[in-house]
Amino acid sequence: MSSRSRVAVVTGSNKGIGFAIVRDLCKKFSGDVILTSRNPTLGQEAVKKLKDEGLNPLFHQLDINDPQSIRTLREFLKERYGGVDVLVNNAGMAFKVADTTPFPIQAEVTMQTNFFGTRAVSAELLPLIKPQGRVVNVSSIASVLSLKKCSPELQQIFRSDTITEEELVGLMKKFVEDAKKGVHEKEGWPNMAYGVSKVGVTVLSRIHARQLNEKRKADNILLNACCPGWVRTDMAGSKAPKSVEEGAETPVYLALLPPGVTEPHGQFVSEKKVEIW
Repeated sequence: MSSRSRVAVVTGSNKGIGFAIVRDLCKKFSGDVILTSRNPTLGQEAVKKLKDEGLNPLFHQLDINDPQSIRTLREFLKERYGGVDVLVNNAGMAFKVADTTPFPIQAEVTMQTNFFGTRAVSAELLPLIKPQGRVVNVSSIASVLSLKKCSPELQQIFRSDTITEEELVGLMKKFVEDAKKGVHEKEGWPNMAYGVSKVGVTVLSRIHARQLNEKRKADNILLNACCPGWVRTDMAGSKAPKSVEEGAETPVYLALLPPGVTEPHGQFVSEKKVEIW
């Protein structure tokens, strides 16, 4: 297969919003769509479901918490496609509200997957994004709500246009450490592990967009964070107002922004509209 073949990759896509994003991209994206899953059996079952619908996704194993798994995917994409046209960083997790796991453990586990896992995938795959490529980081409106509950000092840092990736990483680690010491609220953090992890994802998106402007402006790669909305999934529960198909709309809209458009870029997008961060 020539390296000119186009390819879209969706992380954490064997179920829920990720699965709906793959389904929609299979219908609308001109190229291969790769469904990824930590568990190969569940991933292959998801691919079969879509093939039964007449669609043709491909499968590749990916555990965003396993550096070797990410590198294996990177090498596959590099060799087979010469890069990546669309990357949707969808993989993530959340503890249920009623979960009795101690908060420090929730903070560490949630941060590791949602922020550090997304960052690890980005570190390996962003260099492969082709000119006119599109990157979508699935964040959450919880990031906006959590930002507002941070101390004024933290809000100022997270809204800064000059915060570096190293500074952001330090703050995400500090949240986990503060949670372990039982001082996170005293240190200005909200009592929301999921929300703070998604603050990290949204700010990381802003930083990566800025880096693309500095290093690859001419390539017109657009990178945004988005909120799919409150969607009926295993993660969000059955009372949520949106179907997974409705949840996929904004991520797919951003993944398929047409060539030549220059915005949104480095934004937080909800219901296909840019929200003030």
